[in-house]
Amino acid sequence: MRILVVCGAGASSTFVAQRLRNAAARSGLHAEVAAGTEDTLGTLAEPVDVVLVGPHLESAFARIQDAVGATGAITVLLPRDAFEDRDGSRILEIVTAARASSVTE
Repeated sequence: MRILVVCGAGASSTFVAQRLRNAAARSGLHAEVAAGTEDTLGTLAEPVDVVLVGPHLESAFARIQDAVGATGAITVLLPRDAFEDRDGSRILEIVTAARASSVTE
C-alpha cells in the first residue's frame, strides 16, 4: 500500500509518515509512506492508495479531495490531535478503517 501524508510545508507530515511507517512495520503491513505538501499531489511519479491530509489543511480539503479523486486514492482528513500519535498506531487504525470502508461502499 502506498500512502502520502500531506501538510502545509512538509515538516509535520514527515513526522507522521515516519511514525506510520514504523507502526505498519510493527503490524506486519507492507506500506510505503511518503510526506509532502499539496503541491506534491500534482507531481506524483506513482499513484498512491491513501492520502492523509493534515488537520490544519481542513479549509483546503475539498480541493485536495478533488485533485486526488481522479486517481482513485482514498483521501482522509486527519483529526486535530493526529500529531500527538507518538507511535503511529492511531494513524494506522485510521488508514485501515478508511480502506475497509471504501471496500464496502
